[in-house]
Amino acid sequence: MGIGATAGVAAAGGVALTAQASSGTGAASGGSGAAGAASSEALAFDKDAYTTLTTTITDADGADHEVEYRFYKAVTYVTAPVDEKYQCLNVSMPVRIDGTAVDATDAPILFANSVGGYMPSSVADATGVGGGGATGMPGGPPSASTAPSASASASGEVASGGNGMVNAQGGMVSLPKLALAAGYVVVEPGARGRTLVDADGTYYGVAPAAIVDLKAAVRYVRSNRGRIPGDVDRIVSSGTSAGGALSSLLGASGDSPLYDKPLAAIGAADASDAIFATGAWCPITDLEHADGAYEWNWGSNPTSSGSTVDQAVSKELRSQFAEYQASLRLKGLNGFGALTARNYDEYLVRQHMEPSATRYLAALSDADRKSYLAANTFITWSGGRARFSWADFLTHVGARKKSTPAFDAFDLSAGENNLFGKGTTKARHFTLYSLRHESGGSARLDSDLLATLHLMNPMPFLTEKPNPHRTKHWWIRLGTKDSDTSHTVSANLAAAANALGDEVDHLYYWDEGHGANTDPGDFIKWIARITNHTPKTK
Repeated sequence: MGIGATAGVAAAGGVALTAQASSGTGAASGGSGAAGAASSEALAFDKDAYTTLTTTITDADGADHEVEYRFYKAVTYVTAPVDEKYQCLNVSMPVRIDGTAVDATDAPILFANSVGGYMPSSVADATGVGGGGATGMPGGPPSASTAPSASASASGEVASGGNGMVNAQGGMVSLPKLALAAGYVVVEPGARGRTLVDADGTYYGVAPAAIVDLKAAVRYVRSNRGRIPGDVDRIVSSGTSAGGALSSLLGASGDSPLYDKPLAAIGAADASDAIFATGAWCPITDLEHADGAYEWNWGSNPTSSGSTVDQAVSKELRSQFAEYQASLRLKGLNGFGALTARNYDEYLVRQHMEPSATRYLAALSDADRKSYLAANTFITWSGGRARFSWADFLTHVGARKKSTPAFDAFDLSAGENNLFGKGTTKARHFTLYSLRHESGGSARLDSDLLATLHLMNPMPFLTEKPNPHRTKHWWIRLGTKDSDTSHTVSANLAAAANALGDEVDHLYYWDEGHGANTDPGDFIKWIARITNHTPKTK
């Protein structure tokens, strides 16, 4: 297709950044070489092609830090890009923090995608660290389509995936900036997304384009060991919403040969795409089972208009969830036992919701706690612990975000229908239930969909045939009031990884919605702990 303009490495500058003299002006690697796995020399990172920038970053504790860093802009990460505007990445390497020279040669690498709503995400126009965004989302440039996505709330809570999370005070959280201020190297990859259409009407960013691009970006980084800054064996991914799903998928599917063909087609580097750790916030994933999971969780909750969804449809989808959940044979964390549709409410309350409320209430002053409990009488506070029922919790959350089916909409209006489009077909059904509801009981899914769904779902890589090259470290977060998806989705992901012996840090933010991140500083410290990283000074 070759429709994108070359991104290049124009000198960075702009708002809140002070450009200084650069020690190099060479062009970034990349270009339009022949398709197929690319050698390391064909995609060699030019370590002299940077601009030196200085910015002030406020850390998670509220302290300001002056950070001088090298900024490598819009480096194309494949030799046969479909669209270089999206298939490029930015690299930021700290040089001085608060006037002290730092050595980031062996620092962990935060691989922060900014995908939201499975929309295209570009870093080509960023003027510094944390400047990428998902197009068509608040905080990103306009796209060809701004229709609400099932995986991106129409309320706009998620500004731009991994770079647009919201803290407890309603401010924006930039993990790339926090990581840079901590002395880490930051890689921000762009990726194609579902709304991209060429002149012939072909959708060239639909599944599995986004995960293929992110894998190609990881391969680029790993193929440039010794040239690109940071420890390429300590890549930690982050993402929110659809970006959280892709971050989970990166972690689960590392080095899977199932992606070899599409990676070769865009000229990805001949290197590993396994990552060291995954950070995922409110991941919108396991899409082929998401409708049933959503109805199990939110089926009885009213819509924002106060009406209830079609309960016959909701009941049928809940039945599907029960069958799927049983097939997973998962056990809950902390010795809970088998997770089933019958006891999942008990599990969520005991393992996640009550501990989340307890942490929240314990952190309040006595007066604020008393006031909150008076306004939320469904909570019993005794012995420093919150207790309540699942039914009362659902009432507390209130209106559900989505209609039914939540993801494979009968009228093909959901973002996920577009995600599974193909060729000049903008949107397709990807579950038999929705397809046959609209087309009759004998209809069959398109033959390519089963494989495509597998490529977009981390769960098979953890449950059906565990991937030995998956990440062994998982950080999973979401808000208790997030009804963009079912709470079982991330809980299943955590349970599956835990069953394999992986380290899993999974918790819920009390009374927070979609896109929340109220403990970003803890994530930065977690990276240091799992990578055994100690900042080095020169």
